[in-house]
Amino acid sequence: MTLGVSRAIFKFFSQSGLQGQAFCHAVSRLSWPLFLLFFALPSAHGQASPSPSSAVGGSVPGGPATAEVVKLTLRDAVTMALRYNLGQIESQENVRTARGQRLQALSLLLPQVNAGVTENVEQATTAPLGIKTPFIPRVVGPFSYSTAEATVSQTLFSFESIQRFRAARTAEQAAQLSYNDILDVVTLAVGNAYLQVIEDASRIEAAEAQVRNAQAVYDQAVEDLHAGTSPKIDVTRSAVQLHTEQYNLSIARNNFAIAKLNLSRAIGLPLGQAFEIAEAVPYADLEPATVDEALKQAYSSRNDFRAAIASVQAAQKELSAVRAERYPILLASGDYGVQGPSFGTLHGIFGFQAGVSVPVFTGGRIKGEVTAAEATLHQRRAEAENLRGQIDYDVRTAFLNLQAAKEQVAVARQNVDLANENLDRSKERFTAGVTDSVEVVQAQQSLASANDQYIASLYAHNLSKLELARALGVARTHYGQYLATK
Repeated sequence: MTLGVSRAIFKFFSQSGLQGQAFCHAVSRLSWPLFLLFFALPSAHGQASPSPSSAVGGSVPGGPATAEVVKLTLRDAVTMALRYNLGQIESQENVRTARGQRLQALSLLLPQVNAGVTENVEQATTAPLGIKTPFIPRVVGPFSYSTAEATVSQTLFSFESIQRFRAARTAEQAAQLSYNDILDVVTLAVGNAYLQVIEDASRIEAAEAQVRNAQAVYDQAVEDLHAGTSPKIDVTRSAVQLHTEQYNLSIARNNFAIAKLNLSRAIGLPLGQAFEIAEAVPYADLEPATVDEALKQAYSSRNDFRAAIASVQAAQKELSAVRAERYPILLASGDYGVQGPSFGTLHGIFGFQAGVSVPVFTGGRIKGEVTAAEATLHQRRAEAENLRGQIDYDVRTAFLNLQAAKEQVAVARQNVDLANENLDRSKERFTAGVTDSVEVVQAQQSLASANDQYIASLYAHNLSKLELARALGVARTHYGQYLATK
């Protein structure tokens, strides 16, 4: 989706006559938030997996910054993100929360044992009992006694508690699967941020080359003006082009610095830590399986889809538990202890109770809970089916984007070669006095546009491969294979 948005923006700007680096920088800045939002939202379903769209771009900084410049590979960036990224941390805590809820549900099925020791001192009066006889004193005591006692209570049978435990156990499994899916989302987001840093670094190199070309043309125009072989307009025109390229270089450097900050935030680098990209992701063809095979793999590998199925199962068990509130509950409890005037003279005491609790009238409470549970189940089913369609869309879109990006790289590479050749010839003609600076400026602009397209196509191709890995549910484990990195 993000790649499609970028291409749509490119088409609009191209038709509007706007070229050069300003467009590509606008695309890259727009694509980053859209990218995070699109790929994070499909992971949100059920109560155990809140939307991580705002969390994936953040992190918990990992310690203080050091004076050395860190050499950061893509594997290093992903490894750090899987430890410090805020989306990963919050999802991991969601798993712990679900585990705690499962333990709470299990406790209702296990015996509850309590023990205690008490020392009692009392004084009583017989006046409230209405006893008026000289043989019984009106005030009894004070007297004291000691007690040591253990009590045990057990729910012998409660179908509601059994189903609630099963629902909590399935919800924990869904939370774990959602956590695994977040690792894929984090890998995708960090991979995109890393690729953007590489892209912006390439734009700086291209902009610097354009500045050098523009400077050479300007110097030649000044020399020709002094020699009387070129008019003043050529100097002015070449100076404008030189300043334009210097302006584009400034933009490229600023966007590069911001891209590094985005990457630093996503992976949890210490605040203010200086780092450099240690590897350039090369261009490498990828021949994926067929769409049908990819879809089959995605449905079995995507953790967000498996989590959605588990959420449906948990909702089904929760509905069964709510309906089971109408069933009888068999309870038993007992206690045993010792009691006496002091701890030195104690006698055994015990008690036992057993009974059945049957809800007769609840004022519509159970019916209301059943209605709410049914609505929740319908929501979970709808979300699972929507995610099934989203996975189909993701896989097919990734295939289309990958094929289109591959073609664009080939065309853009040829265009760069032709633009370089055209610029060389234009500069030769200008030096020989055959043409004026207009032709050279146009050739420079064409080369700048060709370089921008080539850099954007390389970024789009690598991002398409990463999107395909995410669509198949293997971004976390196979990103290096898809991007041909170490």
